[in-house]
Amino acid sequence: MIIKPKIRGFICTTAHPVGCFKNVEDMVNAALKIKDKHGNGPKNVIVIGSSSGYGLASRVVSAFCYDAKTIGVSFERESSENRTATAGFYNNLAFESISKKYNIPTKTINGDAFSNEVKDEVVSASRDLFGGEKVDLLIYSLASPKRHDPNLNVTYSSVLKPIGASYESKTVDFHTGVVSDILIEPANDEEILETIKVMGGEDFNMWIDKLIKEDLIADGFKTIAYSYIGSPLTHPIYKDGTIGKAKDDLLNFSCKINEKLKNYNGGAFISINKALVTQASSAIPVVPLYISLLYEIMKKNGTHEGCFEQIERLFRDKLYSGKDNFFDEKNRIRMDDYEMKADVQNKIERLWPLIRSENVETLTDIKGYKREFYSLFGFGRDDVDYDEDIKEF
Repeated sequence: MIIKPKIRGFICTTAHPVGCFKNVEDMVNAALKIKDKHGNGPKNVIVIGSSSGYGLASRVVSAFCYDAKTIGVSFERESSENRTATAGFYNNLAFESISKKYNIPTKTINGDAFSNEVKDEVVSASRDLFGGEKVDLLIYSLASPKRHDPNLNVTYSSVLKPIGASYESKTVDFHTGVVSDILIEPANDEEILETIKVMGGEDFNMWIDKLIKEDLIADGFKTIAYSYIGSPLTHPIYKDGTIGKAKDDLLNFSCKINEKLKNYNGGAFISINKALVTQASSAIPVVPLYISLLYEIMKKNGTHEGCFEQIERLFRDKLYSGKDNFFDEKNRIRMDDYEMKADVQNKIERLWPLIRSENVETLTDIKGYKREFYSLFGFGRDDVDYDEDIKEF
């Protein structure tokens, strides 16, 4: 099969195995180049949501900057006779292959992280892979539109909507560069509740309770969940919307988990990360246009970071820096510090009203956004022959 990108809405329904492998390989090589900058760090790591974005970057940093054994959990589709696998599936294969090359023990579990069965499988894998040692880091980086609660046998669906009032702003079709106005109606109470159930902290808490019950928590254990706050420009659809309510719930559960972990000299933290091109962020109205403008400014400032750079800095300068003052009063780690600098946000506020279809390519980095979007699926690389007939995919 000759594999080309096929776009449906805000997702790409195909993925290129060679391009995905090279994406992961690039991250690994970047980690190996700066490995000597890292001191002591995690040794037995579980990453929930490990196949892309911040979760994949966390796994790469753990394994190749700190030589950690890793267990990754994600729910990805394998290939079929005439259909490619998902990008995350190829990313997992690449990570496994490169880890084997460097003799770094690893295990990937493909399944529903919300389920009891996958939690049991991770416990079993932990006892086997970690050789009797306990878990010292759990990363929670799930981004799912639905969640099935195995205990109540109920499936919840999330929505990306404002709360209390309609939200009107502008957005961009990053495939065509067309900027248009958008009006989003507010969520009802049931939609708010279901979004909290999917994207909040209930399942995060269940994972920690499972490890405690199974006596798998090491002394000094840390756990991190990833979140976002963003610019006032996007607050109506994000921070003050349904997803923001879910992130508040995640923070509340993190505080409760932190209390539980005091018995282990451990801690639970929320890392507030920078806005980046991911499959999840591409689905949020307004956000792709905001990110395109943000990229234009931060790249010119020399402060732009991708997923790998963010997580490498998080581990090196915060979590494993030997310091204990890297979080704020809400146990949040502010990795969005470069994004939220006053000069950056002031420029965004000034330029935002000026953006039109006619000038979007000059005022923003919409081309860079589109390039990164395709890269998520293994496309757009100069070192891959996309006309090659792929025999096994």
